[in-house]
Amino acid sequence: MTFSIVGADLRVGDWGVAVASKFPAVGHIVPWAKAGVGAVATQAWANTSYASEGLALMGNGISARQTLDRLISGDPGREDRQLGLVDGRGRGATFTGTKCAEWAGGVSGDGFACQGNILVGEQVIASMADAFGRADGDLVDRLLSALIAGDVVGGDRRGRQSAALLVVRAGGGYEGHNDRYVDVRVDDHPQAVSELARVFSVVDHELLVRDDPLVPADAELVAEIQRRLQHRGDYTGHETGVLDLPTRRALAKFAGEFNLEARLRDDDQLSKTLVRDLRDLTSEIP
Repeated sequence: MTFSIVGADLRVGDWGVAVASKFPAVGHIVPWAKAGVGAVATQAWANTSYASEGLALMGNGISARQTLDRLISGDPGREDRQLGLVDGRGRGATFTGTKCAEWAGGVSGDGFACQGNILVGEQVIASMADAFGRADGDLVDRLLSALIAGDVVGGDRRGRQSAALLVVRAGGGYEGHNDRYVDVRVDDHPQAVSELARVFSVVDHELLVRDDPLVPADAELVAEIQRRLQHRGDYTGHETGVLDLPTRRALAKFAGEFNLEARLRDDDQLSKTLVRDLRDLTSEIP
């Protein structure tokens, strides 16, 4: 009922899962990951205990293949299960039980494992593995590329309903308080993978801020910012043109109100997006 890919990028320190299914809220069941430890996709007749147990084993240095073998060896329902893992060293492993509905299967390699069941055919997994290997960018981009490739060639033969994208990175969560760098889900949509890609693009732009053009914080621009922040009531100082602590605090107050805090900087440059949004919200100010 599902196709997924688990992957790792040891260069950056990312582990993650991308998954789609003709099943509601697949992101609630299949994808699991922990920074520095690995990622798990449990599906078909999913055994969600594979997630906590698998991450615990890999956290103790057990390889993905050995972890997989331990998980299924003690499970009487293993032939109805499907499982993909990648460990802290980027080693991938996949398992498909003999009772999983056709087409079902998987492939694993350096840094990834793809698996799926009730698919239109083996081309889904082949396309995913190929796309993952060819894609550029961060792990999140490569996982999404693989999922899109699987969807384009047919994916789940029953249709489309939900999709999810999870990537963990040490300190990568909101304000650095957890490792959930990306956690995007589409729980019920007729074009779930396409919608997932759209939602991720919003998250990427507004929260991850991987592409943020900068402008120098020269005196003229800083004076303009102070003037606009004064108008909003965020800044009570003088229009000095100096990016001093009171100005930075006022800018941070504005950014926090409009979910722009990821665009704040501590050097002598300013986010062009932050400046643009401040101008848009104070368009009456010259």
